[in-house]
Amino acid sequence: MCYCGTVEVRLLNLDHDSEGKFEPADQCYKYLSASSGINLTHRFSVFRANNKISKISPEQLRPLVALETLDLGNNNLVEVRAGAFPPLPLKNLYMNNNRISVLEHGCFSNLSSTLLVLRLNRNRLNFIPAKIFQLPSLQHLTVAADLSRNRVRRIEGLTFHGLHTLRSLRMQLEYNNLTEVSKGWLYGLLTLQQLHLAHNAISRIKPDAWEFCQRLAELDLSSNQLARLEEGSFMGLSVVEQLSIGYNRVSFIADGAFRGLSHLHTLDLKYNEISWTIEDMNGPFSALNNLRKLFLQGNRIRSVTKKSFTGLDLLEQLDLSNNAIMSIQGNAFSQMKKLEELHLNTSSLLCDCQLKWFPQWVAEHAFQPLVNASCAHPQLLKAKSVFAVSQDEFVCDDFPKPQITVQPETQSAIKGTNVTFVCSAASSSDSPMTFAWKKDNEILNDAEIHNQAHLRSQGGEVSQVTEYTTTLQLRHVESSSEGKYQCVISNHFGSTYSAKAKLTVHMLPSFTKMPMDLTIRAGATARLECAATGHPTPQIAWQKDGGTDFPAARERRMHVMPSDAVFFIVDVKTEDIGVYSCTAQNTAGAISANATLTVLETPSFLRPLMDRTVAKGETAVLQCIAGGSPPPRLNWTKDDSPLVVTERHFFAAGNQLLIIVDAAEGDAGTYTCEMSNPLGTERGNVRLAILPNPNCDSGQTGTGVLGPVSGSEEDGWTTVGIVIIAVVCCVVGTSLVWVVIIYHTRRRNEDCSVTNTDETNLPADIPSYLSSQGTLAERQDGYVPSESGSNHQYLSSSMGGFYMQPKDMNGKITFIRPHRHIYR
Repeated sequence: MCYCGTVEVRLLNLDHDSEGKFEPADQCYKYLSASSGINLTHRFSVFRANNKISKISPEQLRPLVALETLDLGNNNLVEVRAGAFPPLPLKNLYMNNNRISVLEHGCFSNLSSTLLVLRLNRNRLNFIPAKIFQLPSLQHLTVAADLSRNRVRRIEGLTFHGLHTLRSLRMQLEYNNLTEVSKGWLYGLLTLQQLHLAHNAISRIKPDAWEFCQRLAELDLSSNQLARLEEGSFMGLSVVEQLSIGYNRVSFIADGAFRGLSHLHTLDLKYNEISWTIEDMNGPFSALNNLRKLFLQGNRIRSVTKKSFTGLDLLEQLDLSNNAIMSIQGNAFSQMKKLEELHLNTSSLLCDCQLKWFPQWVAEHAFQPLVNASCAHPQLLKAKSVFAVSQDEFVCDDFPKPQITVQPETQSAIKGTNVTFVCSAASSSDSPMTFAWKKDNEILNDAEIHNQAHLRSQGGEVSQVTEYTTTLQLRHVESSSEGKYQCVISNHFGSTYSAKAKLTVHMLPSFTKMPMDLTIRAGATARLECAATGHPTPQIAWQKDGGTDFPAARERRMHVMPSDAVFFIVDVKTEDIGVYSCTAQNTAGAISANATLTVLETPSFLRPLMDRTVAKGETAVLQCIAGGSPPPRLNWTKDDSPLVVTERHFFAAGNQLLIIVDAAEGDAGTYTCEMSNPLGTERGNVRLAILPNPNCDSGQTGTGVLGPVSGSEEDGWTTVGIVIIAVVCCVVGTSLVWVVIIYHTRRRNEDCSVTNTDETNLPADIPSYLSSQGTLAERQDGYVPSESGSNHQYLSSSMGGFYMQPKDMNGKITFIRPHRHIYR
């Protein structure tokens, strides 16, 4: 038939056409041309259903420029090729009930701007290519409503890309093998409102599967193979009002599985394998605060507790029929103030004192026509309706349902050790008892479990109460063993769940990155790595030389990167030298590793070299105060030649002081101080000038006396005076350094240990320009002045040098050996 506007025109009846040819264009064109007032520019529809059409020819459709509806259902079409449809103003295209197995890319491209409804149901599609539906105006799509006995396993990503205005999508792929829902093939369905995926083999909903379907209002996942609803399975479906998950195998519902379904009104979970979710979980539906209808019929629920329906304050209809419910805890439905319908039928109730409240509550809320409940225990009330049992008959003479007497205890253990959980229950029934252990709400099928039973003794007499003990043995626990453990003890009258005992497995820290000794130039950035694993995650801490006082920290040059386990010191200085310790610690223990930081610094002059001028016969002191790391070696030359050392030449403070006693004209010249370490060499010149001294007696001042010091204060007055002046200059020149030493020593609260031994320890960060080697006195020969200054004496020692000590009150000179000072 051909419809033209509101005028129905009987065009041609080609039902059951044996030729199987598609010729609507010529036939319709001839008929319409012969009809008064009708032409092909008017809107019309062509129905060619129930024929044997096997091919679509674009040449035959091209003249139908005003065609809006084309029905090709119930034909023999096997494929739709690219370009099969010429540019037409088609709004409705029906190709259901054919044999289509191939949709070529671009087969609908010429209809993209006008097509609103596309039907492809009851075909033989086994694969839907990506981006096949580039139809931005499409609003209704019925895809493969009946593809039974096919092998559809997956839908490619971006399959529905381009359907920006689609509101209804039906994918009822009965008896196929679509196994999961992922966001890839749902991409582009931003306006989708209904999605039907019933009768598949879906067993998994991938995380973020609904990211591109956030306007979905109705979702049907019934008749699949879902066994688990993981946490966040429906995140993103905040506007869904109806969710159907019936006729699956759901037995595990994680905490937070329904999080995000804030507008859900109807939840269908009928005919699954739900049991402990209702019996033991604390508010499994608490996130559904707008839920009105909940269908739980045909599951394995055996008991209902107060916490089973926590949060369902607005629930109006609850269906618990076809569950073998044995016990209902007091006031289990009291929080559902708006409940209008309660469907319940069970013949397994334990009619004891704990059920006494139930018949009266049902009657008060007028639910009795919807509730069919009868007793299974005690024997006297068996098969009797709870509404026919008087209040006095609800008694607690025994407790056939197991009752927990010993709860498993929370424990902590070191990795690799053994752990034992113990759980006990008692029952007055001789019904066979079964035992199970769960970890994080999942049954441990291969666990090592030992069970025992014995009759309870009371006052020396054996009672009819049997105590059961079940033991869970965990051997060589690992980090994966952590979790919450729970025992479940069951018999014919129901299951009892213990409290959950938490197991925490500690693992000693072990280093994955250890700090390594580091040698670096001054001014660069030092990088020390330290990382460790363990359980709980170990905390990383750093120390320097056994303490937490870092010079770099005070100067804000230290940076710790916790995420990268890296310790930085920028603009490294010599005071950063030391031993750095990395400690990794958790509740199981602590480990540490050390690394030595060495800072290299080129030699340099800490004080500028200054020329000296002395009178003949006096003492000349030349200074070369050196710095660098490692401490440089110092060498003196004179006039570019090796220095000829006589009994008048002395070195002090690691060759940083050159003392010339009884200076002579031959001592004048240019002295070169050369200091060197592995990083380089530095040189400096000091010019020494000798002035004539008319009062100088060369015979007396030019000779060094090796014998005992004379007691006369007149002998050697000039020489002693020169020595005293030289020593005073040295003391004044170094006084500021000692002030700094004392200041830093007091700040660090460290004692500078000075003993009568040959070694005296100083704090680690005390710098000394007097000794780049850490030694304040070298083994040199030296002069000792007399206190009166009248004479002096040259002293020599096999140890290589002495300090000069003034005379005591009796005029005696004391010789002391220099104590070595080393850095700690």
